[in-house]
Amino acid sequence: MTVMDCAAMIERGDPGRFAATMAAPAPARLRLWPLYALNLELARIPWLTAEPMLAEMRLQWWVDSVTTPPGRETLEAKHEILGPLADLIREVPAIAPPLAGLAEARRWDCWREPFADEAALWAYLDATAGGLMWASAKVLGAPDAAEPVVRDFAAGAGMANWLTATAPLVAQGRQPLPETSPAAIRALARKACSRIKAARARRHLIPARAIPALWTGWQARGLLAQAGSAPDRVLSGDLALSPFREKGGLLLRAMTGFW
Repeated sequence: MTVMDCAAMIERGDPGRFAATMAAPAPARLRLWPLYALNLELARIPWLTAEPMLAEMRLQWWVDSVTTPPGRETLEAKHEILGPLADLIREVPAIAPPLAGLAEARRWDCWREPFADEAALWAYLDATAGGLMWASAKVLGAPDAAEPVVRDFAAGAGMANWLTATAPLVAQGRQPLPETSPAAIRALARKACSRIKAARARRHLIPARAIPALWTGWQARGLLAQAGSAPDRVLSGDLALSPFREKGGLLLRAMTGFW
């Protein structure tokens, strides 16, 4: 699989992330596509079998694979996505731990038990959304000092996406939220907004070259505002921005470099 094959995979399976990445400079896209393809593959695994243990075994296989000393031929033989990842892992070994953590966190998706509490939900988002966004920023040249900033923004954006996915998950028998009262949903939205605000207050720590890694969260503030003002939309599946606002928000970020 080539990097462009990864891009085609994202275009089909994750159009929002595809659009955000297309707004980035071409060299940045080539470094982001393999990471996003891996994320899509990991997200699919828990839904490919009715046997949670089989899904967990597959996730463990990915944990082992991304932490294996990189070598393109070896990785490509294991799975086609690992070929494009090999060069990135070799060049930036620091991305292996967050990618392994992303696979580990997906174990929750294999089962139907709810999160133990709100802290467990945030930990899941920090490992999934946070791990992916930090690996993405890292391959674009973000310094280590930027990690807390990226992870705060990613957690806020991850919560926005999670609230959007809540209704479909409930329809499939999952329990994505520790509490579903309007007050609890408002509290989650407020905390997510606070983490985004905290990240933006330290935006000087994110170099311009790494900013495209954060554009995948371009819809977060609008979605969180909706969830906070009308939490019933989360459970009804009506949490969404208008197409005009979606495209306008992404265009603004691409033109200004804002996130």
